[in-house]
Amino acid sequence: MKRYVKYKDSGIPWIGEVPEGWKICPFFAIFTPISITGKSVEELLSVYLDVGVVRFSEKREKRANATSADMSKYQYVDIGDFVLNNQQAWRGSVGISQYKGIVSPAYLVMKTSKQINSSFANYLVRSPACVYAYFLSSRGVGSIQRNIYWDELKRYKMVFPPLDEQREIVEYLDSVVAKIDGYIAEKEAEIEKLGLLKQSVIAHAVTKGINPNAKMKDSGIPWIGEVPEHWLQLRGKNIFTRMARVVEADDEVITCFRDGQVTLRKNRRTDGFTESFKEIGYQGIRPGDLVIHQMDAFAGAIGVSDSKGKGTPVYICLQPKGEQSNFYYAYLLREMARTGYIKSLYRGIRERSSDFRYETFGKLLLPIPPADEQRAIVEFIDRKVKEIDGFISAVREQIEKLKLYKQRLISDVVTGKIKVCKDTLAEEVI
Repeated sequence: MKRYVKYKDSGIPWIGEVPEGWKICPFFAIFTPISITGKSVEELLSVYLDVGVVRFSEKREKRANATSADMSKYQYVDIGDFVLNNQQAWRGSVGISQYKGIVSPAYLVMKTSKQINSSFANYLVRSPACVYAYFLSSRGVGSIQRNIYWDELKRYKMVFPPLDEQREIVEYLDSVVAKIDGYIAEKEAEIEKLGLLKQSVIAHAVTKGINPNAKMKDSGIPWIGEVPEHWLQLRGKNIFTRMARVVEADDEVITCFRDGQVTLRKNRRTDGFTESFKEIGYQGIRPGDLVIHQMDAFAGAIGVSDSKGKGTPVYICLQPKGEQSNFYYAYLLREMARTGYIKSLYRGIRERSSDFRYETFGKLLLPIPPADEQRAIVEFIDRKVKEIDGFISAVREQIEKLKLYKQRLISDVVTGKIKVCKDTLAEEVI
């Protein structure tokens, strides 16, 4: 990549040298804080990491408490305004708005100087050079949130080229970023296909077995259909015994997660959970127990415990009456959840939940392959899942490399480490 002919010291330690003809000035020379309220009829906007300013209606993940009933104090944002999430700016949750609308009073809104092209500014303000300034201007109020202080940020310096060069940089970056994003989208689609393949492998193995020559019969089980002719069917209560162990003094809390892992809570995380001090009705859980979360089973919270501990009474803890494999039934019941059958059995008593009681489970017909075949199915699934997960991890690593490359490229271009012009082709760096 080309470099500029002459450089000068920017006086900014984390940027270093910049091209000789570039301007160096404090934030307050480019951005002016504003606060226009009383426009509650305008469209709601938000600022997201790695995205910038977006229409709130276009985001699929909307928090229930994301907006206030009274929006009269929400701040007006015009096209080209600089918007910072006050508590997340230090992580890069900022951007130049392409839309008119309103944002929460917790955001900072600023007018952008005509010295800087709004599209160039959007790349610049979200680059590591500026994000580091937000970090230095912030104070921690938790593990993730840090309030940003304009009185400190305004003194930090930023760099930018003349307007004609800004436009050339924007033209180049728009082109190369679109190509990189296209590659990332292809990789994400590949991950989705691999995920579907994994689901298909599990679904077929737990309901049809792994012998392609096995003769089939109707199972009489609505969500399964045909099963191998030699498989039996029994109700859940005839296959399993519900455990009700006494809690021991050294038992720690176990959580049944929606991804099927059942482990000590401390092995995953503790934030986001409500601790129970009385622990009324808690039960002992032991390694190898098949655990079903009555409220979240519909979402896959079913698995085999890898730990000794205790769990809430909302968990159903099971051990087989014969030689059945709890690991096989964990896969089977998670497949039942994936099909939506568990959700169909009961209406949820709270949003995103379904009350899957033991009485309901006990009445369900379940297939019973021979014990040795159950173990063979589990070994087959474990092997295939490990193989597919390996492919998924490799693709995710490629995506991360592309994202890091994009971030580094944008940073190098907007801080003058490399030179681009209208004749520079995106293919030169991809």
